[in-house]
Amino acid sequence: MENTENNDKFLFHKENYIVLIIGLAVIALGFILMSGGGSDDPNVFNEDVFSFRRIRLAPTVIFIGFGVCIYSIFKKPKK
Repeated sequence: MENTENNDKFLFHKENYIVLIIGLAVIALGFILMSGGGSDDPNVFNEDVFSFRRIRLAPTVIFIGFGVCIYSIFKKPKK
């Protein structure tokens, strides 16, 4: 005998998916903050590679995004 009630449900609830999408957006924002800083001339070194935004801020934002994604997996829905 099959239990059809469990077959048509999603793995997570709507709140979990919303929080997961927010976490993915935060991760994407971190990678956007990390981009850039290249030089057009390969013989010239650009010091912008070592800016605060690329060394400290962007990785912190990415780790926060991973934390939000992990939270969305473990979050239990309200009943």
